[in-house]
Amino acid sequence: MNEFSLKGRDFIVLNDLLKIVGLCGSGGAAKILIAKGNVKVDGQIELRKTCKIRSGQVVEHAREKITVTP
Repeated sequence: MNEFSLKGRDFIVLNDLLKIVGLCGSGGAAKILIAKGNVKVDGQIELRKTCKIRSGQVVEHAREKITVTP
């Protein structure tokens, strides 16, 4: 399980998170994965590309889990 720190921000947009942590090569590729239902947030499929991910949430894709910390 990987961790991503918000570093003082309130949230990060889901497609940006996937790009920053390296699960996708670009924001466009992240949007496609999300639209296809391949990404989960807190165990539920998330279809909103710009969903706000906040501290304490867990994002999953392809057996990778990212825990978001403050």
